[in-house]
Amino acid sequence: MPGQLRRKTPLPTSAERPYFALGLEGSANKFGAGVIKHSEDGSTSVLSNIRHTYITPPGEGFQPRDTALHHREWALKIIRQCLVQAGVSIHDLDCICYTKGKSFGFHLFKGFLTVPKGPGMGAPLQSVAMVARMLALMFDKPLVGVNHCVGHIEMGREITGAQNPVVLYVSGGNTQVIAYSRQCYRIFGETLDIAVGNCLDRFARVIDLSNDPSPGYNIEQEAKRGKRLLPLPYATKGMDVSLSGILTSVEAYTMDKRFRRDGKPLEDDNDNIITPADLCFSLQETVFAMLVEITERAMAHIGSKEILIVGGVGCNERLQYMMGVMAKERGGQVFATDERYSRTRIFMSYEKLSDVTRFCIDNGIMIAQAGLLGFRMGQTTPLAKSTCTQRFRTDEVRVTWRV
Repeated sequence: MPGQLRRKTPLPTSAERPYFALGLEGSANKFGAGVIKHSEDGSTSVLSNIRHTYITPPGEGFQPRDTALHHREWALKIIRQCLVQAGVSIHDLDCICYTKGKSFGFHLFKGFLTVPKGPGMGAPLQSVAMVARMLALMFDKPLVGVNHCVGHIEMGREITGAQNPVVLYVSGGNTQVIAYSRQCYRIFGETLDIAVGNCLDRFARVIDLSNDPSPGYNIEQEAKRGKRLLPLPYATKGMDVSLSGILTSVEAYTMDKRFRRDGKPLEDDNDNIITPADLCFSLQETVFAMLVEITERAMAHIGSKEILIVGGVGCNERLQYMMGVMAKERGGQVFATDERYSRTRIFMSYEKLSDVTRFCIDNGIMIAQAGLLGFRMGQTTPLAKSTCTQRFRTDEVRVTWRV
């Protein structure tokens, strides 16, 4: 079965010299830069990986114009710090990678990386692409446009050692179940409307949770105090999911007469109250159960025993745990990166884990990794085509570095 085979790469196992790449990511509210090294012996080293996040006040999202201004303000500071930490000069780089785009939500949205080229927010993507073009012209370096999702997958595979997993890609703009076949990351299932991260972030704004460090993280912490599992729509369709109805339903509970925003009953209340913690708990449990179900269907379809969780929502420990329970029942294993604690967790089962490093949330090093793999296979992006797109799907990328 495809998921059980150990794949070899067409890249040479050894090289005459090391390769270096700078990756730039800025498709949403984070600007990240990272330098990666492919050594002569075929090993990969992360030399630096630095990020700065644009955080808005509680109850507010981040607007494209303001996010782009943030990226422009921080780009050169982060890149300079990144090169210093890596101990390399920009002259040592073989290529400059940027996010060309990524897949947002349903079939209408797409994504590609090394400097964000899509999907993502147009203005931030363009700001980072402009920085990448400037550096490429100033220092005569080739550009490599990278798909955002492919960046997540390749960095996840590299740091966890997953061979050919079913990939659950969950973030603010994407929800996809993916597996590799014939030089393509094929999408087996995805959201039919909004992404899981968008669903969580929007509800966090409804109940005025802080955006620091992220709305999804604060929902997770609030959910740990929840005591009631409230009924919400459960909408799976094959390997696809629908999340807009769940968001509407959980928002409706905030208008219920039993809802207490401060979580405290009034004097004339009985115990039949609904708290923000209850709503966060119910939302998480329902949505994550749907994600586990469609991932299990993909595992059964391709015969895989491995699951790789990537994207910002993949930091959620409850999602990791639920996925681990399912994988253990099938005799499989879960590989999950957890940026929150500056480490990567490899779940051999949901009871056994080991620490590696960090890379879950959007970052520059994942763009550098995917971009350098493509560069070594002869892929570059001409300056005239170094644009961004919000219509760049994961399955449009030819993965030439895998067989």
